[in-house]
Amino acid sequence: MPTPEFVLSLREKIGHDLLWLPAVTAVVLREDGRVLLARRSDNGNWGLVSGIVEPGEEPAVTAVRECLEETGVVAVVEELVAVRAGEPVQYPNGDRCQFLDHTFRCRWVSGEARVNDDESLEVGWYSMDELPPMPTHQLERLRAARAHSGPPRFVV
Repeated sequence: MPTPEFVLSLREKIGHDLLWLPAVTAVVLREDGRVLLARRSDNGNWGLVSGIVEPGEEPAVTAVRECLEETGVVAVVEELVAVRAGEPVQYPNGDRCQFLDHTFRCRWVSGEARVNDDESLEVGWYSMDELPPMPTHQLERLRAARAHSGPPRFVV
């Protein structure tokens, strides 16, 4: 996955030290209940559309941007579902980071789901009874978005 320029610049200063980054997960749903999923090119895992918030960018804008960039799908954000700190991650090159995830429930507007950049191997719409194997945290975000009503969930 391409690393944003601002992260590369920070890495020049801090090396592989832990970097705290705001991120988003977009749970994009169609009117028939199917969800947009992508299989990542870096690890082969299926999951929801996600990405890093650029400096000065609003998280909801990031969710919409990442959907279009990665899958060719135009979506609108309906609700902020949850805000949660993930576990620290270490990449094969030694870089360490931890993401503050903003999970948004989004609605499909237009566009055919397709591999639209080099971050995904496959992209498609899936019903809840035909989901491919996914990491637990991805399933939790999907279930939270589908069941969400009321204020966002904050872990305290």
